[in-house]
Amino acid sequence: MRIRIARPDELPLLQDIERAAGRCFHDVGMPEIADDDPPSLEELRRFQGAGLAWVAADGSDRPVGYLLAEPIDAALHIEQVSVHPDAARRGVGRALLDHAAGVARESGATALTLTTFADVPWNAPYYEGRCGFRRLGEGELTPGLRGVREREVGLERWGRVCMWRGV
Repeated sequence: MRIRIARPDELPLLQDIERAAGRCFHDVGMPEIADDDPPSLEELRRFQGAGLAWVAADGSDRPVGYLLAEPIDAALHIEQVSVHPDAARRGVGRALLDHAAGVARESGATALTLTTFADVPWNAPYYEGRCGFRRLGEGELTPGLRGVREREVGLERWGRVCMWRGV
């Protein structure tokens, strides 16, 4: 597996990965999340054009997972990380996060941040137990993270948390 910048012609594949990964949310009673649309091609182009969209590519150089990020406050914020179910449980997501941490460090950012579902096993519990993130309390949220939470209106009904990991 190799981590690299997503190519423009691969953006539809990222949407396919997102749709496939999202289906798992049916199993935890979150059909609205499972059936949610993936990021638009326009949104993906914005991340890709900024050099902030990476893929984990298999031996055939085909993406099996991806990560989108953006600078927020003094951190690199993980906007989305998704792995195709066929490649799940092989360290793909963790490798993408570790790559993002290296990019963050090189750019002078102090941390990675993300928002995720508190009780979905492959969300907050995974990030805490396997990836070195910790949950942030309300008093620890930066202005940028508060803005992210405002954009995620409606998702809080399933219990959202902000998380932090030093780089």
